Amino acid sequence: MTLSNSSDQFDHSSDPNFLAYYAEQSASTATRERFSKVRDKSLKLIFERRGQHPDLSVLDIGCGAGTQAMLWAEQGFQVFGLDVNQPLVEVGRKRAAERQLSIQFEIGTATNLPYGDGSMDVCLMPELLEHVEDWQACLNEAVRVLKPGGLLYVSTSNALCPKQQEFNLPLYSWYPHFLKRHYERLAVTTRPDLANYARYPAVHWFTYYGLRRFLGLRGVQCMDRFDVIDTTGKTWIEKALVGGTRHLPPLRFLGHVMTAGTTVFGFKQAA
Repeated sequence: MTLSNSSDQFDHSSDPNFLAYYAEQSASTATRERFSKVRDKSLKLIFERRGQHPDLSVLDIGCGAGTQAMLWAEQGFQVFGLDVNQPLVEVGRKRAAERQLSIQFEIGTATNLPYGDGSMDVCLMPELLEHVEDWQACLNEAVRVLKPGGLLYVSTSNALCPKQQEFNLPLYSWYPHFLKRHYERLAVTTRPDLANYARYPAVHWFTYYGLRRFLGLRGVQCMDRFDVIDTTGKTWIEKALVGGTRHLPPLRFLGHVMTAGTTVFGFKQAA
């Protein structure tokens, strides 16, 4: 799903093993449930901020086979999906057509989005940044196309947690830089199975704190997974744990260490 500065620079094909693997995974019940939670959480945050969420324009960057895009289209929103992987985009187009969902799919790059400034209410980046060499440009573009008050969602690798799904190697997140580079080279040469046959395996590892700092300088007010937990219906013990995590920095840090993946929800502030 990796995107970069010019779509012409990239191989838009896909290893048959990766295509089969990702097409199957993207259609799984677990994937749909995960993306449904992201959609519902996002809509709740938008409602709390705006009081309503009528005709939203939603961009799924690195959309793959379109599972997340379709979940938003089911709600009647105007949805756009973009990915560098042409075979996966074709899978998404076929699945959307079968379900009579209107989604504007594009084959393109995350670092040069083909959309106007301030044209989107929501930008979604699921498991994308870790694959993009110029990840800074990717985030800059997402912020550019967001409307003031628009919501950015990012999920990516976590440098703090030893558990990860990018490489089939134990504790990979904690490997030193030189060792990661060694396995990245193997993944694109003689051992593609190490990264599930991905054309562009993960090359970056993030923390919420680093992404919050980067986005904050670009006018995005960020929240992590603990900030957006809905405590309605939870026991007093669960509420106390959430409250403690939110208000005690060491507990929050420990929470990130124990979580496989980095999640950011952010609202673009008015200029």
